[in-house]
Amino acid sequence: MDKKEIKRNYKQKIQQMGVYQIRNLANGKVFIGGSKNILAKFNAHTFTLEIGTHINKKLQEEYNIFGKESFVFEVLETVKPKEDPAYDYSFDIKELEKKWLNKIKPTGENGYN
Repeated sequence: MDKKEIKRNYKQKIQQMGVYQIRNLANGKVFIGGSKNILAKFNAHTFTLEIGTHINKKLQEEYNIFGKESFVFEVLETVKPKEDPAYDYSFDIKELEKKWLNKIKPTGENGYN
């Protein structure tokens, strides 16, 4: 295996990282979060909402009221994988999350953050 092939294989194994939102279609409220594995985070949110144990009580309450069909999970922005397999993406994801929190302002009547 040459160096280019090793890099290509590495990049293909990295999960999608970045910032996502859970949007309530009934009232437009959103929850914004960041993750090193967006798909896994979506699955965790879905699971806890379905069993009624989501950590965000307001989001859980409205999920119970409006139902699963009223909520969509959307990727807002992703982090591009680096060449270095040891790179820590935590700072990059936090910065993107701050950017989107400032842009959308999902607090109070606007959201769940």
